[in-house]
Amino acid sequence: MHVKSAAHRFGNWSWTTTLLAVAALVSLSACRRAEEAPAPEVRPVRVMTIEQRTVGDTVSLTGRIQAQSEVNQSFRIDGRLIERNVDIGDRVRPGQLLARLDQMNEDSSLQSARAQLAAAQAQGIEARNTFNRMRDLLAENAVSRASFEQAEAMLKVTQSQVNSAQSLVDIAQNRLSYTRLLSDVAGVVTARGAEPGEVVPAGRMIVQVAREGAIDAVFDVPAQIKDIAPTNPDILVSLGGDPKVTAVGKVREVSPRADPVTGTFAVRVRLINPPAAMRLGSTVTGRMKLNTEPALDIPASALLRANGQTSVWVVDTKAGTVSARNVQVRAYDAARVQVSQGLAPGDVIVTAGVQALRPGQKVRWLEAAK
Repeated sequence: MHVKSAAHRFGNWSWTTTLLAVAALVSLSACRRAEEAPAPEVRPVRVMTIEQRTVGDTVSLTGRIQAQSEVNQSFRIDGRLIERNVDIGDRVRPGQLLARLDQMNEDSSLQSARAQLAAAQAQGIEARNTFNRMRDLLAENAVSRASFEQAEAMLKVTQSQVNSAQSLVDIAQNRLSYTRLLSDVAGVVTARGAEPGEVVPAGRMIVQVAREGAIDAVFDVPAQIKDIAPTNPDILVSLGGDPKVTAVGKVREVSPRADPVTGTFAVRVRLINPPAAMRLGSTVTGRMKLNTEPALDIPASALLRANGQTSVWVVDTKAGTVSARNVQVRAYDAARVQVSQGLAPGDVIVTAGVQALRPGQKVRWLEAAK
């Protein structure tokens, strides 16, 4: 009886010990898991504090020099081109021979028209002699009035035939002259079309001539800048290769339609007294001062574009986290962006490292917000 009671007590002690050991192991494992739980990821970023300023920014755009007007020189008739006397870059003057067509057909047509004219003129001389003779005989009552009137009618018919034949000669002479393409403007050849040996239709461009005189600086302007540009601004245009060479220009023409590829608008600026160094085709830089108004200026690297929205990461400086905020862009260039809505002075935004962030992300800034 005593032995059984002792064994019973020993068994209870063994189970109790086992349970305590298991509980200790579970507690130790939980502590280790708590110690091994990773700390929240903290991303290093660069930030800036938004400041409002009054802007009258100067916008710079790259363009090119073009003539205000370019004339396509072409033949009035079709034919085989046998000669082109000018090339791109050549200067031409009014009346200068630019190209020639094969004139064999026009020569033949002219000879045929002249032969018809000669025949008509011979018939006309005969008809006039007959008319004069009939008139004299009628005065002597040697012929009837009907015979006289018949001679008079024949004279008129032959005179009409002479006039018609003369018109054909004139047309043939004109067509022969049309085989020679003469410049009707002074300027510089900027493009060429058909090559010698080709059969060209009437109206096809043989050479393109930029008129001498007034020139334009042509720029591709983004819609944002076009919409906020001042009325009739002065444009300072400088030569790309030598910024010291400058000219002042006025906007002469703004394209009403955007380029389907770039979305920009072609703006032609008439240059006032341009220097000789600004030649056709030269690359130029145009600078225009925008209207003065309050704006928020941020680096272009701060922008995020996704799903048709433009946003920035705004930093909660107390919590050390970021959240996305949509903004509206008023104007931009390669380095800076002007924001019209979505930000306020004092906001702290991320300017570098924006692609690696997510909402609620912990961050630390590499430089003090300023």
